Amino acid sequence: MDSIVIEGGVPLRGAIQIHGAKNAALLLQCAALLAPGVSTLRHVPRLADVRTMNRLLRHLGCTVEGEETLTLDTTKVADGPLAAPYELVKTMRASVTVMGPLLGRYGRARVSLPGGCAIGARPIDQHLKGLAALGAQIELDHGYVVARCKRLRGASVVFDKVTVGGTQNVMMAAALAEGTTVLENAAREPEVQELAVVLNKMGARIRGAGTAVVEIEGVDTLHPVDHAILPDRIEAGTYAVAAAITGGDVFLRDAPVDHMHAVLAKLEEAGVQLAVEAGGLRVRGPDRLDPVDVSTRPHPGFPTDMQAQFMVLASCAHGRSVITETIFENRYMHVPELLRMGADITVNGPTAVVRGPTRYLGTTVMATDLRASASLVLAGLVAEGRTEILRVYHLDRGYEAVERQLAPLGARITRYHDARA
Repeated sequence: MDSIVIEGGVPLRGAIQIHGAKNAALLLQCAALLAPGVSTLRHVPRLADVRTMNRLLRHLGCTVEGEETLTLDTTKVADGPLAAPYELVKTMRASVTVMGPLLGRYGRARVSLPGGCAIGARPIDQHLKGLAALGAQIELDHGYVVARCKRLRGASVVFDKVTVGGTQNVMMAAALAEGTTVLENAAREPEVQELAVVLNKMGARIRGAGTAVVEIEGVDTLHPVDHAILPDRIEAGTYAVAAAITGGDVFLRDAPVDHMHAVLAKLEEAGVQLAVEAGGLRVRGPDRLDPVDVSTRPHPGFPTDMQAQFMVLASCAHGRSVITETIFENRYMHVPELLRMGADITVNGPTAVVRGPTRYLGTTVMATDLRASASLVLAGLVAEGRTEILRVYHLDRGYEAVERQLAPLGARITRYHDARA
């Protein structure tokens, strides 16, 4: 099992390339199922989750080739099982979003329930509510969702709560439904907008993506697509925090600044110098970080996927910061590990009070989920001495070769292929 070792205390300087967005790539891989033939996705990040989705697509009968450029041939999917097994879904919740494309194009799908999640309950009831509204007959069978229909029909769907995956799943299904579907209280994330852009390139008729009301006029068929995936706003935000807390000067090449307003506003509030330049974003860390309060919200609010990283930034600031997590009820699992490194953090329900500046001391820590592992890397970058991070397979789900990204900036970071490093 891999581990990462960091010798902290080095300001990061240089340029870093931002990869394609993980959360967009996974959905576009699913969207390829909607059209017969070969689709091509470019700027695909080399991540464990992308590889998991490729395994699922192959299980469904899709031919998948390539890495940074993926070709997906759906010609033989109709001959496959049209089922997503538990052993794949349990490792990545995004697997459930094959349900909408399979149901929309083939009229049937059998998808495992995702089970528990380390960062809290994440039910798929809104996915099922939306698909049922379109006419799908849905049953639960020994831990699987079995959905069938002759052809889905357009309908009005009002989500009880904002759901990114539910919006995307129903949007894909509705693209091939008969008639018009209106989604209300829809998620507004950039990855939802990206999915709509790609579906429209495939021949769909979708309006309003990026707003709370999305209208989908169903079509009879869709065609394959060739598309370059937008850059990852969470990866960019994470490396921006790395530059800020180390007092560095880093240029984030292709950072999607138009999708990062909430994060950039909080960085500036903390005293970080930001400059939008040709081709990306320059981030300069100040001599002294100011405290900053953060409350996570659905887009365009502050993203929950940046909460753990900002907790490290807050702990490096001079003063008291308050962080409130409103999206997931169990997303403070990184706190005990940060406490072991010297942080002063008090958690009371959804609220964490962070007092700084922290003198982080390197030690052995264990990653518990994707963004928690990113926070431990950040803490290691500013810690005195040696930090060893175990279970970095969590990190590999959302960050491509973080050690190869940070080392050219001056970070003393090494990956070991044995946790006893």
